[in-house]
Amino acid sequence: MIHLVRLGAMGAFGRFRSTEGLEFPLGARVVVRSARGLEIGEVLATEAAVAADRADGTLLRRMADADELLAQRLEKNRDQAFLRCAELLAERGSGSLLIDVEHLFDGRGLYFYFLGTPDAIAEQLIAELAEAYDAEARIGAFADALETGCGPGCGTDEAENGCSSSGGCSTCAIAKACSANA
Repeated sequence: MIHLVRLGAMGAFGRFRSTEGLEFPLGARVVVRSARGLEIGEVLATEAAVAADRADGTLLRRMADADELLAQRLEKNRDQAFLRCAELLAERGSGSLLIDVEHLFDGRGLYFYFLGTPDAIAEQLIAELAEAYDAEARIGAFADALETGCGPGCGTDEAENGCSSSGGCSTCAIAKACSANA
């Protein structure tokens, strides 16, 4: 099943093939694998309304509670990165205007969006901030767990693999990440 999904800070969209042919409802928040990495998206349409001769990636799953918690953490870190970048641009005398910062859901991509082409000061600063931000956020190591999770019902009594079935959320990598970085 092909879904048209809006994703990214700038509202890009693409065609994503769902795993196992599942159909997701319009407006559902989902996790997709795009050319950039794991991203959060919103379903805009399904195959009946989308002519898709090829897919731009894979629609992995609907957002789970653990995904939402991590998305909140990413948003907090994104806000901090935006403020810090804007401060440093001003301190260093850059004329570039930062309009947004986007951190991909898997923690592997950090994107800075500027109005117009960034000057040399901004380009140097972007490299510094991307390295510092990734080290501070410490979420790149959780990319595989984010993609596969620990199984159906993660974080509930109905969980089949990990979580509640063998020691509660203390066995869940995502839960450990959230509590360690909260």
